[in-house]
Amino acid sequence: MSHPISSTPSVPFGPDDAWLDAECRRLLDFGRRVVHPTGGAAWLDDDGAPDLSRPVHTWITSRMVHVFGLGALMGVEGSASIATAALAGLRTTLRDPEHGGWFGSVDAGGAPVEETKACYAHAFVMLAGSTAVVAGLPGAAPLLEEATDVFLERFWDDSLGRVADEWDRAWTAPLPYRGLNSSMHSVEAMLAVGDATGDRAWHDRAARIAEMVVDLAAAHEGRLPEHFGPDWSPDLELNRDRPDDPFKPYGATVGHGLEWARLLLHLEATLGDSAPAGLLDTSRLLFDRAVADGWDVDGAPGFVYTTDWSGEPVVRTRMHWVAAEATAAAATLHRRTGEEGFALQSAEWWDYVVEHLRDTERGSWHHELDTANQPAATVWPGKPDLYHAVQATLLPRLPLAPSLASAVALSASA
Repeated sequence: MSHPISSTPSVPFGPDDAWLDAECRRLLDFGRRVVHPTGGAAWLDDDGAPDLSRPVHTWITSRMVHVFGLGALMGVEGSASIATAALAGLRTTLRDPEHGGWFGSVDAGGAPVEETKACYAHAFVMLAGSTAVVAGLPGAAPLLEEATDVFLERFWDDSLGRVADEWDRAWTAPLPYRGLNSSMHSVEAMLAVGDATGDRAWHDRAARIAEMVVDLAAAHEGRLPEHFGPDWSPDLELNRDRPDDPFKPYGATVGHGLEWARLLLHLEATLGDSAPAGLLDTSRLLFDRAVADGWDVDGAPGFVYTTDWSGEPVVRTRMHWVAAEATAAAATLHRRTGEEGFALQSAEWWDYVVEHLRDTERGSWHHELDTANQPAATVWPGKPDLYHAVQATLLPRLPLAPSLASAVALSASA
C-alpha cells in the first residue's frame, strides 16, 4: 500500500507535494535494476541498466539500501525486496570476513578492489543499517550493530570529538589524512542511528563534530576547508593539481557548504535546548557563501562545483547533487526561519533541476552538466546515485527532526 507523505506543509512557490511524490517514485523506478549479481548495488548507466564492468561500491550499495528502504516505508511496490537484496551485499560480498569492516569496493568476482577502510563508506553503512532497521528489513539489526561497533572502535576519536578518515585493511594504523566529507556524512549517520536506536549518545557525538564546523566556518568566511593533516590542521592546497577529484577536490566545495547548512539545522532540531550555540547563524553563513560563490556566477545558470579560497570558481561543471542539496538547504532554512526568500530560492533551483537536470527521456537526473548545461561525464559517468535526488523530494515535506527514515515512518503511520 502506498503511503503519501504530508506531515508538514511543503515549501511555498516550488513543486507541490504531489509533484515531489511523483518525482520520488519516478527516481526509485529508475533504480529498480540496481541489484548486482555478485551482491550489493551495481553502478547504473544513463538508462538505469547495471554496468557490470564497474566495481560494486560500498557507498553506492549503502545509499541504495537507504533510498529503497525509504521507498519501502512509503509503500512503493518492490522497494523492500530491492533494499533487502542490496543489504545482503553489505552482509556478505562487501564485508571483510578476515579483519572486519567493509571494503571500499569489490570486483564482479567479489575480490576487493579498494582495500582501504574509509570512514566515508562506513558512515553510509550505518545510514543504510539505520534505515533498514526502521523499515523492518531482514538482517538489518545485526548489520547496524556491527557497523556502529566498527565505527566506534576504529573511526570515532572520543578524546577529540572527531573522526579518523582511513585505515589500512588490517586496521594496523589510521592513515594521516583527515577530511570534512567523512565528518559530514558521519553526522548524518549519527543522527539517523540515534533516531533508529533511541541511543542519544549518537546525537551528542554529532554535536561535537558540528562545533568544529561552526569554528571552521567562522575562521574561513563560510568556505569550509575539506582536507586536514593528522593533527587537524587545514591543508588548503591539497589536490590543486587534481581539482576535480570526485571525493577530495581542491578548494571549497559549494555543495558541501549547502549540505552542512542543512545538517546543522537537523541537529539543532534534534537536540533542542542542548544544541551547540551558533548552529542557525552558521547555517546562514554557509548557505549565503555557497550561493554567492556558486550560483549563476559564470554566465550560465547552475552551481559550480568548487571555488578557490577567494571564491573564484575552479571546477565549473554542474553536479546534480549540488542542485539537489541547494533545494533541500533552502527548504530547511525556510522551515526553520519562515523567511520567504529561502522558499523563493528553493523554487528557482527546482526550476533549474526541471529544465536542465531532470531526464524525462532516459530517467533519473543527469549527474553532471558542462558549463553550457549540457550532459557531461568527466567526473560522474552514468547515473549511479539516487540518494541526493530522492532526499531532495522528501525533505521539503518533512519536519527538521527526526531524520528521514524515522520521519517517513511517522508520516506513514499517521
